[in-house]
Amino acid sequence: SLCAAGEPNLSYQELKDLKKANVIHIDVRERWEIDRFGKIPESINIPLGELMEALQMDPTEFKEQYNQKMPSKSDPVVFSCLAGTRSKQALGFAMSLGFS
Repeated sequence: SLCAAGEPNLSYQELKDLKKANVIHIDVRERWEIDRFGKIPESINIPLGELMEALQMDPTEFKEQYNQKMPSKSDPVVFSCLAGTRSKQALGFAMSLGFS
């Protein structure tokens, strides 16, 4: 299940369309879930427990840890997880840090 501020629930096709528009996709599942169920192409895996810290990192440190450019507070970001609960929490965390 996928979550974005403007559109609380997105379909897989909507996500694919958004990715063409350079939306940053953060998958908040645990690493073992990625290993077991697979990685969504072009997503950044940041387990929910690491998200608050990750979104407050120095951009260079973020790039070293996650091998991706750190999203800015104005970048369009979509969160995903397995059922939708963690992605909604992730959205709340990001918005509390000033992400729009």
